[in-house]
Amino acid sequence: MRRMAIAALLALGASIVSSAQASEIGMGVLMIWPTARSTALASAMTGLADEADATYFNPAGLAFQTTAKADLNYGNWLPGLYQGMYYASAAGGAPLRLPFLHGRNAFVAGSLTYMTVGETDIVNERGDFLGRVNAWRASAALHSGIALSQKVGLGLTVKLAHSEHALDYGWSWATHRPDPPETGLEAGGTATCAAFDAGVHYKPLPQLSVGLSVANLGPAMSYLAHDWLGPYTYEADMPRMARLGLCWMPVESHLVRLRIMPELDKVLVGMFSDTTGKSFGRQLTEEWQDVWKVVGVETTAFGLVSLRLGYFEDLTNQRGGLVYEKQSGYTEHYGLGDVLTRKNLGKFERVGLCWGLGFGSDKLRFDFSSDAAIYDFPTKNWKFQLVSNDIGGLFGRKS
Repeated sequence: MRRMAIAALLALGASIVSSAQASEIGMGVLMIWPTARSTALASAMTGLADEADATYFNPAGLAFQTTAKADLNYGNWLPGLYQGMYYASAAGGAPLRLPFLHGRNAFVAGSLTYMTVGETDIVNERGDFLGRVNAWRASAALHSGIALSQKVGLGLTVKLAHSEHALDYGWSWATHRPDPPETGLEAGGTATCAAFDAGVHYKPLPQLSVGLSVANLGPAMSYLAHDWLGPYTYEADMPRMARLGLCWMPVESHLVRLRIMPELDKVLVGMFSDTTGKSFGRQLTEEWQDVWKVVGVETTAFGLVSLRLGYFEDLTNQRGGLVYEKQSGYTEHYGLGDVLTRKNLGKFERVGLCWGLGFGSDKLRFDFSSDAAIYDFPTKNWKFQLVSNDIGGLFGRKS
């Protein structure tokens, strides 16, 4: 169980992981949903991108934001794996009118992200102490969005990421060094890397918007580590991702507002790398299987209380979806397509849903959420967010 927990921790972004395509990913923390609202909606934010967390999902959404905004976020991320692990982030920005933009609107923002596992003892299945790990990740970024017209906006992000994974062991954890013990840990070391995001936001109708973004583009992270043989280096790809999202608002009044947001997210690292004996059609099918399928629903009453639900499906990493129990006692995660087209999947157990609530107005709002139901192991994932979509209004200034 301990090895499974460590492997899950690495796969979910706390360290360096090997993906199904045999490519290593570094800075997986950049794949963690940063805010309580986005977590409740299972990350279906790319087509919406109407608050400060557009800096993460689609910087082009900043182009249509007309008031100064900010958010502060904290989460006890995956305490079912490590009690001391937490995640924190902050983002904020304001609109600017720059002469060289010929009157076009621009929005400039900054963001910070930090996640730590803390100092943790590692033991094997027999309970033997194997060493101690101290890992943390951080990133800082600048973002800008420019409206080309009333319907089209473009966005760009430039970020600097740092990974610190100090392992207190007497041997190496890289694949080209002596074999590591039975912990599931792959590698240690430190690395700093620059990357960028880009996005486009299109509003064909007042009730409809579409977003497309790519994230974490740039060179691989080069890790420097030490063991009893001396220093060595190894590389891991940044968690490059593509997101395509839609936001439809079928109901909008002063009493009720309803948003429905389907989205597709794809990890780009290692795409089409496994070609051994496979036709292109099969490779394409496998890549589609790796896509995260998401639907978020948000309803707001009187502009003050919001209820959010998110359906999340990541079958490659066995998160979310529809969970069935096999006769062997193990659980398996299936997609909606599997349930409609396949038989004898097992005993239905649950649906991998995220949820959350929000209280407050545009001037100041408090959100909390949980995505614990998408994981197989017991955990209590809570995220808390304080957000203002009108900082000037907090101080009596007109927007």
